[in-house]
Amino acid sequence: MRFHKAEWAFFVFIFVILAASLVMLHAYGQLQSFALEVRNPDRLAKVTYLNQLLFIISLLLAAALCFGTFFIYPLIRRQVQEEGKLRAMTASLSARSETMEMAALTDSLTGTHNRRYFDTALSAYIEEFRRIGKPIGLMILDLDHFKQVNDTHGHDVGDEVLKAVGKCLKDMTRYHDVVARLGGEEFAVVTPNMDVDKLERFGQRIRKAVADLTIPTGNIHLRVTTSVGLAIWDGKESGDEFYRRADRQLYEAKRQGRNRVCA
Repeated sequence: MRFHKAEWAFFVFIFVILAASLVMLHAYGQLQSFALEVRNPDRLAKVTYLNQLLFIISLLLAAALCFGTFFIYPLIRRQVQEEGKLRAMTASLSARSETMEMAALTDSLTGTHNRRYFDTALSAYIEEFRRIGKPIGLMILDLDHFKQVNDTHGHDVGDEVLKAVGKCLKDMTRYHDVVARLGGEEFAVVTPNMDVDKLERFGQRIRKAVADLTIPTGNIHLRVTTSVGLAIWDGKESGDEFYRRADRQLYEAKRQGRNRVCA
């Protein structure tokens, strides 16, 4: 059992009282033997008085020892236990707060970030990269004919498709990229410090990876494709303008026949 600092201080206090009591008892014994050797009545009276004082002090020390052991220490122990409970409660509340905050920024189905986090992160990247003059890439993805998946196989299968695509995006991106589900079957990837050539190659790799996914449903393995719109931040536009430009490229990819990347 671990002891609190207040408990250790109390133990030291008790040890000092015990030591003082032992010294007092020793002095009392010495005075008793000395009193037997004294023949002068006046000195004998003083020695007897000192004996009485030492005896009273010993009683007071014994009372202090009992009071500290049976009254003060239980109070200290109870306070330490309550403090421990409060600390545990505070830690639990902090952990729950962090969990709730994370849940508020995470898409519960796919485990990717949600639209709220995406908007905040995109604005933060724009603000920082405007200062250092580096490029930011943005990728908007939309699964092709996803309504048919839900209508044909049911929403449970559709959810499994979204989970698989979310995992694929998280596995293929870097630790500082932002992967978010914007809603429905639409995802976004923010890729800082990536120019248009790298972003287009990256978008093609992701498009092919999604097309290679197989989602088992009953006796068949379902496949899906995605259309991808890309944009590189021009250094001036806001987050909303940046997003709308990438979104226009997504619709261009849809118009051209789907399962393709437009930048």
